[in-house]
Amino acid sequence: MYERGHMKIRLAYGKEGLEVEVPEKNLAKILTMKSTPPLAEPLRAVKESLLRPIGCPPLGDIVRTAKSACIVVCDFTRPVPNRLLLPPILEILETNGLQRQNIMILIATGLHRRSTPTELDTMFGPDILRRYTVVDHRASILEEQRYVGRTRRDTPVYIDERYCSADLKITVGFIEPHLMAGFSGARKIVAIGCAGEETIKTLHSPAFLDDPLCREGSIDKNPLHHELLEIAFMVGHDFTIDVALDANKSITGVFAGHPQLAHASGIEAVRKSVGATLPLPADIVLTTCAGFPLDLTYYQAIKGMTAALPVLKQGGVLILAAECAEGLGSERFVSMATRFRTSAEFEQWIHSHPVEVDQWQLQECAKATQRGEVVVVSSGIRREQQEKLFVQTAVSVEEALQQALQKVGPNASIAVIPKGPYTLVDIDSGAI
Repeated sequence: MYERGHMKIRLAYGKEGLEVEVPEKNLAKILTMKSTPPLAEPLRAVKESLLRPIGCPPLGDIVRTAKSACIVVCDFTRPVPNRLLLPPILEILETNGLQRQNIMILIATGLHRRSTPTELDTMFGPDILRRYTVVDHRASILEEQRYVGRTRRDTPVYIDERYCSADLKITVGFIEPHLMAGFSGARKIVAIGCAGEETIKTLHSPAFLDDPLCREGSIDKNPLHHELLEIAFMVGHDFTIDVALDANKSITGVFAGHPQLAHASGIEAVRKSVGATLPLPADIVLTTCAGFPLDLTYYQAIKGMTAALPVLKQGGVLILAAECAEGLGSERFVSMATRFRTSAEFEQWIHSHPVEVDQWQLQECAKATQRGEVVVVSSGIRREQQEKLFVQTAVSVEEALQQALQKVGPNASIAVIPKGPYTLVDIDSGAI
């Protein structure tokens, strides 16, 4: 039943969403993406971008000297509209002389699990799956990677051999705020999505993540961003096409061409559309991990925590609502996430041991606990596992809010971020 004096707010949670009630007197602001109109003819915009790209010749001109191509796409956890983006690219490649059997679509899984048949069908449709070679990157199989060398910061660079051996290297993705790299897209799809395990571990180590500039929205001085650019340059990156999406995952912009220039243009546009500010930090922040598919696991859902930190008052309460239909994540992450009693114990461990796979996401969670109390509301994480996490849990958002108000005070301010990490939140410095 609706309680008087409460506002109903719909959160992105799983596939269906979650309607919650927030006390109106405490509600400081609902932080949402700006209303950017979707493109009226997205397919036409994609085709135009391939003919008139940013900072480089048309894709049709670039492909004429190539005998093979590798098209890298994001995995299922990213809502990239591949069914719309890929056909015009594939048509240009074949029209300009590439044989179909020499075109590979490589899924940039990074260290995520392999794609399921259902996910492949959703991502590509039966026609592309039947006509083209579609494969997952497998970061943990060293024999499938090529050692390219070391960066200036001494990162060992191992990249998928199938990507390295292709004459033409293309990435297809979308641009959103990213908890470490500033924004997703372009160079990240190559340098992490197609990288070997040792490279990924180094890029996600405390050597990078301890830097406060490795965060959402940070680009110019972000050391991880520049490391990814260097790796992409080392292995080759010929063409990129990234899209911007609105809250309903409709295309609002297309940015194709030179990997660095087109990506920079896309970042500029996305930053304007996804930004939302608050005059002062809130005592309580209620956020999400943007719903399905990003909140499939707790591992991914931690992105919702870090994205909310810029607007959380020190010592406040952060409430994350994420379905986590697949539970905590990989077996390795489950083992790590349930191993430490406190975030301080975990922090001490990562700074005194070699990097282990998946520790980086837990380090981001530890950063959140240093700002305030973290409470997770999830129907997909088993109760016995919830009790072993170094965050608090609640059975409902309303329960979490009630407990937070008891802790912080009845007049505490509450900020709500319904779309979690898809919204780039910050404090409006001009309002202070």
